[in-house]
Amino acid sequence: MIESRFSNCRFYKELINMRKSIALFAVSLLLFTGCKKEEPRLTDAEIALMPQPQTTNLPPATGGFVLSVGGDTIRSDEITDPLMGYFAELARNASYSTFKTQAGPQIESFVVSKISNILLYQQAKKLSDENVEAQIDQAVDTETTKLLADFGGDYAKAEEALKKDGFTGWQDYKEFLKKMILSQSYVTTKMSQEKPVTYDDMLNYYNEVKDKLYVTQARISFQLIDIQPAKLTSIDPNKTREQTAEQLAENLVTSIKEGADFAELAKKHSTGPMAAFGGLWKPVRPDSIAPPFDILANQSQKMEPGQIAGPIKTEEHIFIMKLLEKQAETVQPFENVQPEIKRRIIAERRLQAADQVSREIVQQAAIANVDEFIDFCLRKIYENNRT
Repeated sequence: MIESRFSNCRFYKELINMRKSIALFAVSLLLFTGCKKEEPRLTDAEIALMPQPQTTNLPPATGGFVLSVGGDTIRSDEITDPLMGYFAELARNASYSTFKTQAGPQIESFVVSKISNILLYQQAKKLSDENVEAQIDQAVDTETTKLLADFGGDYAKAEEALKKDGFTGWQDYKEFLKKMILSQSYVTTKMSQEKPVTYDDMLNYYNEVKDKLYVTQARISFQLIDIQPAKLTSIDPNKTREQTAEQLAENLVTSIKEGADFAELAKKHSTGPMAAFGGLWKPVRPDSIAPPFDILANQSQKMEPGQIAGPIKTEEHIFIMKLLEKQAETVQPFENVQPEIKRRIIAERRLQAADQVSREIVQQAAIANVDEFIDFCLRKIYENNRT
């Protein structure tokens, strides 16, 4: 289904929806006959139909830069308003030069997406046949029905969610879908026939992403009594602090083995930060535990859940650990994820191809002042976040 609830940020709604190869590619194949063989991205006839830059009768400025695109316009606030918060932290903590280097490509991509969406829709509208409108209406009805079903058929709640994503209401959303479907249909016809995804393609992709996508990290969960000699308040006058701490730890281990409640002992005797919670740590990756607690990760490898280890001595601590859970690192084998890998490769190729077509159509339309418009938006986002 078309994603409609990202993070209340127009940046995500437009950029992802406009450029992501999702179900609309399948819809588009119903609207136009696909390419069976490679053909030029844009024919001379199509280029001739391309809207030319508007140089007269431009709309008045609305407190900022206005970019003319084939009779339509993009206001600077359409770019800056949805991105203002997205880049706020970077703008506050970086020089303008650094901000431009890091944020510039993303803002440029957003502007190009807005331009290409206008041009693609205009181009597709000119080249579509008379039967397309009815097919698009049917596809829009299908998508809106799916969205409504997500809210249990509650029309008002669904519309409220649409407004949070920047739409004015159902009609605005439907118009957005119509333009999206028609534009992506046109993009699909301009894409060359897809190359087959080979076994080597999938295996190489798997090796590149498996650590990020297909590895379940090792985890341990435990309770800990952390005795720090320097923090003891009751000291045996005949012993040093270290000796007192060692004796306390031995006594606690004996009590635990005899059935005493570990959590209650931790609350009473532990001087560590989790004492109030019965010494319970949140599940953690063994390799992420910092010294001096990393000794517990090594100890856990020799234990099974439910077992007690200790006293475990370090320079400033004496630990008693109860292992609750232990999960070894696992990697999903290639054979189990091969179909998903293939889908990912196809989706990425389509996205790259769609991006390329979008950029070509923008370049060939020769829209005036694009660079200046992007620079203006960059500067406005930066300066507004610095005040």
